[in-house]
Amino acid sequence: MAEHRHKRDTDARRKPRAATVAAPIALVATASAVTLGVLASNPATTGSLLAKDAADISSVTTSRDTVSRADARLERVELQKAYQRNQRLVATRSAIRTADTRLWTTTDLNLWAGSGKDAKQDGEIDAGKRVLVTGRKADGRVEVVIDGESRWVTDGYLSDEKPVTAAAGLSMAPCPDPSVENGLTSNAVYVYRSVCHAFPQITSYGGWDAHGEHSSGRALDIMTSDVTLGNAISDFLKAHASELKLYDILWRQQIWTPVRASEGWRTFPSRGSATANHYDHVHVSTY
Repeated sequence: MAEHRHKRDTDARRKPRAATVAAPIALVATASAVTLGVLASNPATTGSLLAKDAADISSVTTSRDTVSRADARLERVELQKAYQRNQRLVATRSAIRTADTRLWTTTDLNLWAGSGKDAKQDGEIDAGKRVLVTGRKADGRVEVVIDGESRWVTDGYLSDEKPVTAAAGLSMAPCPDPSVENGLTSNAVYVYRSVCHAFPQITSYGGWDAHGEHSSGRALDIMTSDVTLGNAISDFLKAHASELKLYDILWRQQIWTPVRASEGWRTFPSRGSATANHYDHVHVSTY
């Protein structure tokens, strides 16, 4: 009897252990079944979960792609700028190396580091200096070579001919109205600047035009009807005829020429008007 009870007690102790192990398994199985059941009964939920996962992955990928493309664009821009700078440097060096033309400066000029309006001033060059010119022009400036370096000066103030140097009583300093010099030769410019500074009360001049001596750029009209002032200007010109390289002077229907200076003023036939007979201006021409 005792052995029989002992056997039963042993079996009894084993049964609860099996139940303890089985319970969690049953719970997990139940939970899984419930979850699968819910997903199976509601396909929209399944789609939402999958879509969320896909969106998260896509968001990360897109963000990385955007950053990568932005970096690539920035790199391309910087490379393009570097390439353009290098091309400008190559062109400048080539222009300096092949430059073979020398011209004279006709006035004091500012030197600029570049042709653009925002270029920095980098010194000056005096009138009467011979400079090497590359032939390149841009934005109203001309490229010259100074000490082996590229510099730019304002266009229109370089000449094939060496400018004359102002003698005592004469001047080569610029006048208030530089437009008068357009189309004039260097000798005519010398006359204009000398008269301009000697007689600042004269405010009107006639330079280049398409008739007579004016068409050659060698003549200048000094506008005045004042006899005393006109005589003073004529005397000034006659006194400096050699330095100014004068060809003739016309004033109040008279002509004076250096080659016949001993004859003084000579009257010429009327040309029909006060202007044609030079009563309202002193006309002077140069060689």
